[in-house]
Order: sequence, then structure tokens, then C-alpha cells
Amino acid sequence: MTHLSGAPQLAIFTIAPNRPFLDTLAAAHLARHHDTTEALADAIFLLPTKRAARALADAFLRQSGGRPLLLPRIIALGAPDEAGLALTAALDLPQAVPAALRTAILTQLILKLDGRNGAPTAPDQAWTLAVALAALLDEAALNEIDLARALPNATGGEFAEHWQNTLIFLDIITHAWPTWLQANGYLDVAARHVALLRAQGDAWAASPPAVPVIAAGITGAVPAALRLLAVIARMPAGQVVLPGFDLGMDAACRADLTDTHPQTALHDVLAGLGAESGDVAEYPPTEVAPVCASARIDLLRTALLPAAQLGQWQTASRDGGTGVYALHASDQQHEAVAIALALRNTLEMPGATAALVTPDRALAARVAAELQRFGVVADDSAGEALADSPPAVFLRLLAEAADLRPVSLLALLKHPLAALGLSPAAARNAARTLEIKTLRGPRPAAGFAGLAQNGAAPAFLARLKTAFAALHALPALAPAPEWFAALIQSAEAAATTDATSGPEILWRGEDGEALAAQLSELLPSLARLPSIDLADVAPLLTATLAGIAVRGTGARRAGGAAHPRVFIWGLLEARLQSADLLVLGGLTEGTWPAIADPGPWLNRDMRRRVGLPSPDAAIGAAALDFCQFACAAPEVVLSAPARRDGAPAVPARWLTRLNAFLGSDALPSHPSAAWANLLDKPYGDAVAARAPAPCPAVAHRPRRLSVTDIGTWLIDPYAIYARRILNLEKLKDIEEPADASDYGTLVHQALADFAKTYGTTVPFDHAAALRDVFLATLIAAQATSAVRPALAAWWRPRLMRIADWIADTAEPAWREGVPLAALIAEQSGEIDLAGPAGPFLLRARADRIDRRQSDHSLGIIDYKTGTVPSNKNVEAGLAPQLPLEAMMLARGAFGAAFAGDATRLAYWGITGGPTAGKKQLLFGGDAGKTRTAAALAETRLCELIAIYDDPARPYLAQPLAGQVPRFSDYAQLARVAEWTSAEDEAET
Repeated sequence: MTHLSGAPQLAIFTIAPNRPFLDTLAAAHLARHHDTTEALADAIFLLPTKRAARALADAFLRQSGGRPLLLPRIIALGAPDEAGLALTAALDLPQAVPAALRTAILTQLILKLDGRNGAPTAPDQAWTLAVALAALLDEAALNEIDLARALPNATGGEFAEHWQNTLIFLDIITHAWPTWLQANGYLDVAARHVALLRAQGDAWAASPPAVPVIAAGITGAVPAALRLLAVIARMPAGQVVLPGFDLGMDAACRADLTDTHPQTALHDVLAGLGAESGDVAEYPPTEVAPVCASARIDLLRTALLPAAQLGQWQTASRDGGTGVYALHASDQQHEAVAIALALRNTLEMPGATAALVTPDRALAARVAAELQRFGVVADDSAGEALADSPPAVFLRLLAEAADLRPVSLLALLKHPLAALGLSPAAARNAARTLEIKTLRGPRPAAGFAGLAQNGAAPAFLARLKTAFAALHALPALAPAPEWFAALIQSAEAAATTDATSGPEILWRGEDGEALAAQLSELLPSLARLPSIDLADVAPLLTATLAGIAVRGTGARRAGGAAHPRVFIWGLLEARLQSADLLVLGGLTEGTWPAIADPGPWLNRDMRRRVGLPSPDAAIGAAALDFCQFACAAPEVVLSAPARRDGAPAVPARWLTRLNAFLGSDALPSHPSAAWANLLDKPYGDAVAARAPAPCPAVAHRPRRLSVTDIGTWLIDPYAIYARRILNLEKLKDIEEPADASDYGTLVHQALADFAKTYGTTVPFDHAAALRDVFLATLIAAQATSAVRPALAAWWRPRLMRIADWIADTAEPAWREGVPLAALIAEQSGEIDLAGPAGPFLLRARADRIDRRQSDHSLGIIDYKTGTVPSNKNVEAGLAPQLPLEAMMLARGAFGAAFAGDATRLAYWGITGGPTAGKKQLLFGGDAGKTRTAAALAETRLCELIAIYDDPARPYLAQPLAGQVPRFSDYAQLARVAEWTSAEDEAET
């Protein structure tokens, strides 16, 4: 075969971006060898990736009309070992070190530093750092850089001290690691890859194959690959075919190219081949039609000109935007819904194909989920992270729950794979019982004994104990492989159902098989690490699975086969592909293109000194991808959300350039954004949420309330309805910490204990005695595990300040030098009141009631560790607690010894803060006003009872303007935020 260009010395071609690359290659080869099947198969195609190799095979089938073919040999340049090229050289090379073993050895070397030079001491952190070291090793090997020689000269002595420390740390890969490789007879994977490519180039240079060899679609190659391509380009039957090389770029633009320009990578390939732009020829035309007009190529070329050449915009044509749309989405979810609608709309056209191309895996997952609303299953060909797959998450949750902390344990028990030998439904029910009775509220005592103390789900706990047996049998420190083996054993036991074994459930499907394979490779390598404890297992598992993708899981989980005409591609998977509609999603800075990160080891200048590629080269590669994809379909949608993760997003620089160039002729908006707004919009006019107004039958309305409930009844009747009629109680938090209510309970208990101990007798050292009682109460609370030590340490000085304030300030002012004749604390009482529907029972528990010796007058004190009701609200009847207690006192509700009119009512606000307390005497201590307030409180309460004995009276939520409860457990149930917003909008 002669070169298509007719030049025997060099054969370099390009296929324009608007021509389907793989179909054009396949059609040209079929046209040249249509007369003989043997000649068709007698060729070698080198593609950049395995995905591209598979796609070329599909293209041959499309272009042949589906007739049987003997396909040529199609090889992925990224996997020469698997391709069997240079087989003799491969046999002579040492084996590549397994990836898990390499990371484990590097982790071991990092941990041996014992924290010196900033080295981590946690195994998971060391593993993550080892992965980063391995990436630097591979990058250096692929670029044929000897780090041992290059790194000492990287800083030039002019950088900060921490960079010098980094170089000391990198001694691991410049000396310790090469020594280990040599001693164990291994080669690094990248080094072996380079050696194979070099050997293949040497073999073909010495003896060129007689069959055609076509290297196609390679846009960025390492030196060894470039040498191989240079050999192919000079072979009698060789061709190098570049995608999207701009033959129309003038010399001035080529001189001004920067690393971020889309054509820079292709010019670097040419330089590596020893060629110039004039050596590149257009690939001969085939019957495969372009997918868009060449004007779109010109538009992108002009919009993305190097900065120094932007003067050309003044005379450039602004045609070429036909078929290119902008998708203006408000946020990531809006973007996902709109993209899904655009893809789904394409299916209305017979035979049409549609694809989303994005590096944003979260966007890919959102779009796949939205497509399922329409019964369309689209598998993400870039795969999902193995660490996020159901079996891997189950293993991690199991490791985290092994210490039986409630939050971690519930996360495990609510995982779909957790069954513990029961049916999934039975396991969920048992987990809910355990949650409600044991895991909510204060954290139970340690171990299974603590979980069993409430007697909840004993059989379920026994199963759980059996499942954890393998993990709990190990000592505190054990080798990592033993922990992982025990974790697997426990996971298999926990995943077992009443019908299926745990191993069958855990390791089935693509993700289960991938996890099993990874763990099988991992376990022997983990023996290199020092012993770890249980707390290290979950983080280490997560670290070892990071960066590993598993493909083909989306369709299986969706319960059907992937749709044959809808695709979701990552950037690597989308290269050289085409479709009828391409949506380029996530076009925001930091996503596409990603941030140009020089990595954790070397800054930009150090990388330049060492000889590593500039970080900006990745942006240039992303720009080339963008340009190729933007011309690879008749219809292209460019999508960028206005906000990401709640913050404004910056559109990708290429979108910004396009909009700046087109000006008033900006790209038209794709209608799918408007469709997305309509998709979930209610049919007809939206109806504003209304405040709830339940009217239960009088027979179901409460006939007994406490004095504290009366205040709630006035301000938030709905809360009374929810709690006293519906019997709804707010669930306790999981691992509920001691909070303000516990603090208040402790203070009340201590003051009650003090009153019961001393009564009316004032100790010689009142403050010291109070402090002793407070301290004893605090210690008792700690003994029940209700109060954490840190919280007790926080409360103790506050309690001491309260004791001093009561003894030195509050008590003397209250007694006014008059001895007390009697005193009771935490006294309960109740009375019956008449109502239209029958008797109504009012209950109260008075914090303190006392009687003076001189005039036998009665006083009531209520302790408040939170907000103290204002005098204004008390007088207005909105805080009726103390006036109602005074009324009950007058009617003998607290016993005959304390029956009579209260002349003094007071709130003691005791927080223990900088101002330890505040005494609030109601009605100025006026006995007449106090008696009047008590009588008025009874009258108002009787009126309130009569109002709610009316069956037409609803229990409204927060009906009084300006009177909102500070805390409400039922505001969400009443949907207060919804209808108050609707009312505010109506007023506006």
C-alpha cells in the first residue's frame, strides 16, 4: 500500500471535526479493500483507548451494512501489553508490579517516616498519599524523566522551606522505591508500557510490516508513543490520522499558541513526529457525509483564536452557529432535567441517537435518574466509583458500625443489603423497633449490653451480635488483612436473607464482582502494612477503593437494558464518537475545564525544571475535546448551570469566548430549559398553602392540661391539637446530647433537693451548702451517663455562679429579713373548672411555695433557666403560668397548709452566665394586683375552655400576630413556613 498523499517519506492526515471520525476511517478502508475479505482483515489499526477500538469495530459494521466481515486487527495504544505487540520484547521484560502491591509498599515506606517531613501516620492518609506518589512515578516514567537526577535541581534553592521538605519526602520514589523494584524483579507499569512501545517502534523500524498500519485519533502522546507514530508515518504502508487538525490556521496564530489552546496538543504531536503543519493532508473524502457545515468549524476557530490574534474578530464572519444551542439552567438539578428532556425528545425521531458528554459524574447520575422518569435507561459509560457501589458502601458502614455507636449502627441497619438472616422487610421492622426504643435519646451504654438494656428486639440483637462476631473476636491491634477478612466474613453474615446466602447477594452483579476482584488483589498486599485498629478499617477501605470505576451497573439497577439510542459519555469515552444530538453538559470553570492543578508535589516552575508537562496542557486537551464534540453532531447543546452547589458558577472560558464573539447574535436558547420548568408545574393555577384549621369533635378535645400548656394553648393551639389530641410526640434525636432542657432539669432538681434538706432553715454558709447540693446533683447525673464529661465541666462553673447568686442576692431580697414559716418545692396540685362540655382539670407543679412567719403571706417562685416571660405578656394574659398557680393556691390545690391568697409571684431567671441570675417580681410585689391577676387568669381560662368547647372552633397554628413560640415541635407539621410565605406574598 502506498501513502495516500503520494509521498513515500511521510504520511500524516487529518479528518475534519465535522466528519464522523471512526465511520470515515472504516468507510475508507472498506472502499480500498472492497474486492477481497482477506485484504480487509490484513491491516492493523492503532486507536488511543479500548473504548475507541470497540467503537471502530462498530463503525465497520455500520459502514458494511451489517454484512459479515473479517475485521482488521484493532489495538488500543494504551494497552500494548494486552495487544501482543513486540511479543519477544515483552517476554524479555520483568513483570509489571501489581497496582495494589505498589501502593501498599509506598504506604509502608511513608509510614516508616513516622511523621517526619510532614508524612501522615494514619494508614488511610498514607495510602492516599501513596496513590499520589504513584501518579507522579507514572507521569515521570511516561515522559522518560529520571526523577532521581531531576528532582535535586527542581528548586534551584529559591523556594520556601516546605518545598525543600517535599523533596526530602520524595526520596521514597527516587531511591527507596527503585531499590525495592530491583530487589524484587519488577518494573513499574508505566516504565514497562514505555519499554513495550519503544520495542515495538524499534521492531517496525527494522522490519516494517507489509500490511497497512493506521494509527488514528491520537491527540496527546508520550515520547515513546510519538517515536512509534513517527515510525508508522514513515513506513511504506503506514498512516497517522489526527482528529481535527486545523489546516486553515495561519503562521501567526501557530506562533501565538499557548498550552490552553485546542490545537496545541496536535502541534506537539507533529513536533514529536518530526513534522510540520505543512506535512498534514486532508483525509480523502468518503461517502460518509459531514454532520454539520464547515462554517461551524470556522466559528469555533475564530472564537478561540489566541489572545494576540483577537483583532481578526473585526472582519471575521459570524455565521456557523446553526444547530448550536445554549442551555440556560438555573442550577444543577434544572440542568439535569433539561438535558434529560432534550435527550428524550430526540427519541421521537426514528433512528436518531443522542448523547450527554460531561466529565461531571454527579450530573451524569442526575440525568440518568431523570431519564428513568420516561422509562429510558441510559448507562454512564464512564462508570461509577467502586467505593460508592452498594456492596462497598455496605462494607464501609459495617466497619464504622462495629463499635455499635447508634448513628453508625442505624446507617448500617437501614442499608438495603442488611438482613441478618431475615427477610428484608422483617429486618427493617426490627431495626425500626431498635431505633425507637434504644437508639434514640441519650447514647446507650457501650456494647451489646447497652443496646439490650431496654429489652428491644432481643432476637434481632442476637443476630447482630453473631454477624459482628468475626470483627469483635480480633484484638485491639491486628494485621490489616485479618481485619479485612473479618470484615468480609461479617458482611456476608449481615447480608444473608431468609432465602439467599450473603456471598451470593454481596458479590453478584458488575459492582459485586469488581469489588471481589479488588479485595482479592488487595488482601495479600495489605500484609505489608503495620497492624491497625478497628477505627482504621473503614477509612483504609475507602482509601483503597478510591479512583476505581465499575461500568455497566446503571442499567442493571434500573431493572432493564440500556437504551440503544441514548448514551452518557465521559470525555475519554466520547472521543472520536458522534451522534445526532450531543449535549455538552457541566460547562463551568472547575468542572469542564477542570482546575489546572500542578499536583501535591511540585509547583509549576518546579515541574518545568524537572521536565514534566505544564498543568495547562490538560486545559488544552479539554479545549480540543470541546471543539471536536461541538462539531460531531448536527445539533449540539452547550449547557452551563448558573449556580453550582448553591454558589454562582463561572461559564467555561469557551462559552464566554463564543458569547463575546457572537455579541447580539448569541447562540439561541434550547427549549428544554423551559420544558423543565413546566415538567413539575402543577396543572392549572397554583393554590397557595393554607394554614391548618382542624376541628376535632368535642369528645376528643383535651379535658386536662397543665398551667404551662395554657400558655401554649393561647399562642399556638395547633401544638395542643397535635400533642394532646393526635398524641404526636417529637422523636428524640439519635445519640441525643444533653441540652438546655437537661440543664434546666438539673437546676430544678438541685434546688428541690436543697429545699427538702434545709426547709426554712438557712445554713450558716448558705452559698457553700447550695454549691455542695448542685455539685452532688451534677455528679449523680454524670453517673447515669446522661451528661458527657465535657458538658459537665462546662456546666459546673455556671452552677456555682447560680448558687452564689441565689444565696447572696435572690434569697435575701425575697425574704426581706423575714423568716419563713414553711416551704415546699416541686409540689403538684390540680383543680376542676367548669366548662360547657363538662369538667376541665387544671394541673400544676410549683417550683417553690413558701409562707412568711410575720404575716403568713404566701409567695410562689418559678425557676427559669431559659427565657423569662416579660411582665407585659404576664399582664396581657399571654404567660398565665404564675397567676394560674396563684389561683390554684387560693383554692387549696397544693394542700391545706398552703391554701390562701398569694401576695408575691416571681420568676428567677438563673442561667449561670456572666449575669448569673435575674429576679423578676410580678406586679411590683403589690398584693392586691397579684390577687386581681389570679382572679382574672381564672376568668380568662374559663372563657378559653368555653371557646374550645365549641365544636366549630378550630385549633389554629400561631394565630396571634407577633406572638410566635420560641420553640415549636409542630411548626413543620403545621407547614408554617409555607402558608406564612404565601400570606407575605399576598400582602406584597
